[in-house]
Amino acid sequence: MPKPTSAERRALDAAFGMSSGYVLDFSDRTMAEWFEEGFGMDIQSGAYDATGSSKAKRLRTFIEVEDGHTVGAVLRALWVYAEETRDQRVIPPSEAEVATVFAFIDRIEAIEERPRTDALERFKRDDTLDELIAAIQRDIAANKPAPALDRLHLYCMKKFTHLLDERRIPWDREEPLHSRVGKYVRALERERELRRITVRVLKTAIGIFDDLNDVRNNRSFAHDNDLVDAAEARFIFDAVSAILRFVKSVDTGRFGS
Repeated sequence: MPKPTSAERRALDAAFGMSSGYVLDFSDRTMAEWFEEGFGMDIQSGAYDATGSSKAKRLRTFIEVEDGHTVGAVLRALWVYAEETRDQRVIPPSEAEVATVFAFIDRIEAIEERPRTDALERFKRDDTLDELIAAIQRDIAANKPAPALDRLHLYCMKKFTHLLDERRIPWDREEPLHSRVGKYVRALERERELRRITVRVLKTAIGIFDDLNDVRNNRSFAHDNDLVDAAEARFIFDAVSAILRFVKSVDTGRFGS
């Protein structure tokens, strides 16, 4: 894993509020929960305290020691969270700093050359689902994330419809993706006591899936549209994948059954 340059380090610090040892609005507990629930990783592990035990030092070490695929996925998901909490940040990052962060992510992911399709699960026996996942994997492996977005939208429709069906929650064929996700989130809140940060992430996901509807309708191959560029498409794909992994972590009894 290549280490960030000094300019990239400064941009990462600015993007995630790390200049004084913090990371965004996380406490030690909520940061540990975010990594565990979203990625199944223990950020409190001794593997990440080589330069100190503050949240910022742990994240910096994580960035330097983990593989590019993992770091890229975490940073993209962390940026989604940062955008949700940006009003709470005293000094937001500049556009140049944000551009530097995503250039760094692109650089480390390009070196790794690993498709990011691990969030796509065969949650039921269905030949159509199998072919859909295979088609998405082919697009990503061929470094064509923009064409994959339309199929990713269809996968999410199938996934959240499946989660609603398991709970016998009615849905309408004309109902958009974000509405189905909203029904699922409300059902999950009724079923179990969720941590406040978990509820925040899930509710943020509703808005992201609403935006995915727009991308699918206006910026993908679904219609005669201008496509999103490759870097933006990768970000959208990884952001949605991070949410799917997060849903899996909080719905382990049903997801992928």
